Amino acid sequence: MSNLDLRPTPTRCGCNRHTGPVRELQPGKQVPLGESTLVRRLLPNLGRRMVGAWCFVDHYGPDNIADEPGMQVPPHPHLGLQTVSWLRAGEVLHRDSLGSLQTVRPGELGLMTAGRAIAHSEESPRHHPDVLHGAQLWVALPDAHRATAPAFEHHADLPVITGGGGLRATVFMGELAGAASPGTTYTPLVGADLALAAGTDARLPLDPDFEYAALTIAGAPEVDGVPLTPGSLLYLGCGRTDLPVRATEASDLLLLGGEPFEEEIVMWWNFVGRTGDEIAAARAAWNADSDTFGTVHGYAGDRLLAPELPPVPLKPRGRAR
Repeated sequence: MSNLDLRPTPTRCGCNRHTGPVRELQPGKQVPLGESTLVRRLLPNLGRRMVGAWCFVDHYGPDNIADEPGMQVPPHPHLGLQTVSWLRAGEVLHRDSLGSLQTVRPGELGLMTAGRAIAHSEESPRHHPDVLHGAQLWVALPDAHRATAPAFEHHADLPVITGGGGLRATVFMGELAGAASPGTTYTPLVGADLALAAGTDARLPLDPDFEYAALTIAGAPEVDGVPLTPGSLLYLGCGRTDLPVRATEASDLLLLGGEPFEEEIVMWWNFVGRTGDEIAAARAAWNADSDTFGTVHGYAGDRLLAPELPPVPLKPRGRAR
C-alpha cells in the first residue's frame, strides 16, 4: 500500500506522552489512491500523529468497481515499517520484490514487513468482486528492528472473540482479551475488527498501558458514548480497562492500540526513518533503480517514482503527539 500524494509532507511522529482516557474525534481527509480509488486518511492528521506504533491509516470504500479496474497501485518502495492489508469486501492481489504473489480477501491478514527495504504492488484482480472496501495501515518499526529482513505473511485463520451483547471481534494484529493474532509484531499493539450486531451493548476489555483509537467503517456505532460515522477516528487515550460499545444498527469498526511509541520518527512518502538524510538516500536509491529495494515482477505497468523532496529540511511540525 502506498501514499500516492504528489506533494507529500514530512511528518515527525512518536515520543507520545501518556494521557488519561480522552475522547478526541478526528475527521478523515480525502486523498486519491492510484487512478480510481479515493481514501479517507485518518493517520497521521493535525491532531494525532500516531496511536501506539500505528502511524498511517487509510479507509477506502465501499466502492462499486464492477465496471472499473479497481485498485491499481504500481510497484513502489517501503522501509522502516510494516504494512497491514485488511479487507471488508473485494480482493487485492499483492506482489513484492521477494517474489510473493498472494490474493488477500476479506477477513484475511496481508502483512508485509518492509524492514531495511522492500517494493510491492497492489491491484484488484482482473476478474474481481463488484465492491471494494477496506483499510490499509502502517506500523512503525522500533529502531532495534527497522533493519530486519523484509518478509510477507498471509494469515487466513485469525482468532475471533465472541462476547455477550452482540459483539464479535477478529484480532488481526497483536493481542486482545487473550486472543493473539499469528501476525509478527515488534512492539506491543493490537488491531481488531469489531462487528456489532443491531442492538449491541457490550464492554470490551482493554490494557490500561495501551493508548487506543476506534474508527468506523460501516454503520453508526457509539463508542464510549460518542456516536461515530464512517471515516472518522476517535482517539481514546490510555488508562482504560474496558471500552463500552453500542449499536442500534449493524455496524463495523476497527480498534487500534498499543504502548505509546516513545521513539521519534520521520515519515515521508512511503518511508519511515529517523533523519531527513536517511529519507533522501532511500528516495535516491529507489529512483535510481538500485538493487536496494529489489524488483517486483509481473505487474503490467511502470513502477512509481518517488516525488520531489520538499525544498526545506525535514523539521518537526509542532509538538509530536
